[in-house]
Amino acid sequence: MSDDHVYLTLAEGHEDDTRWAYGTGFEDPLHGVDTTVPEGVDAGELAADCVALADDALVSAQRLAEWVTRAPELEEEVALANIGLDLLGQARLLYSRAGQVDGTGRDEDAYAYFRDAGDFRNVTLAELPGGDFAFAVVRLLVLSSWRLAHFQRLAAHPDPVLAAVAAKGVKELTYHRQYAAEWVVRLGDGTDESHRRTRAALEQVAPYLGELHTAYDVRDEVADDLRQVAEAAGLPLPVYRPLPGSGRAGEHTEHLAPLLAELQGVARAHPEATW
Repeated sequence: MSDDHVYLTLAEGHEDDTRWAYGTGFEDPLHGVDTTVPEGVDAGELAADCVALADDALVSAQRLAEWVTRAPELEEEVALANIGLDLLGQARLLYSRAGQVDGTGRDEDAYAYFRDAGDFRNVTLAELPGGDFAFAVVRLLVLSSWRLAHFQRLAAHPDPVLAAVAAKGVKELTYHRQYAAEWVVRLGDGTDESHRRTRAALEQVAPYLGELHTAYDVRDEVADDLRQVAEAAGLPLPVYRPLPGSGRAGEHTEHLAPLLAELQGVARAHPEATW
């Protein structure tokens, strides 16, 4: 299967002449959206969901930022940085919504910079060290596919704010998934070394798939995406043995705390600073 065929298959239902989401959609996605929590929606649960989704995006964006100056080519460095910026935009909107409905009045900076690792609710796959480029694109493929499937469902959420954030994110995540899929196929179907590294990356990611399936019931969608890409890349799908613990419960690897220290260092050193 060619890279273009994978693109057309995964992009089906998202026809748009714009190949990338970067640089598009600068209008406020929440303009005119009623911010009142709808009747029947539990504000506490809504806030918790928003924080978890925002934590996934923030931590993923920080890992992607590590590829700046390290990516194989300048074009890929720019692409990964812009994917990270898309995720940061999602995190900001979700943190803001959480602060509106959880009764604390916290802003996005309070969530991002002034919580400790044990307070974060991101899935552990997002926080693992960057590894090589094969691992970066395999992880991006898995997380983008998983997040996209969930956002497609959230676009019909009864909370209009979360629904609007999800609807905007669907377009971005479609391209994130496609970028990663094309690279996984290129590496898997490339040299012996790139094939070996991509296969190893799939095996590294496999133990964390169970946590993703537990967090949201989108197993079938993610499995179908991985199957398509693996077949096109000539890669076997790994058999995963789920690890114990869950980032959703605040149970993280030893890698999250140093990542957050780097992310939060300036804000904590100068908490009253303004632009």
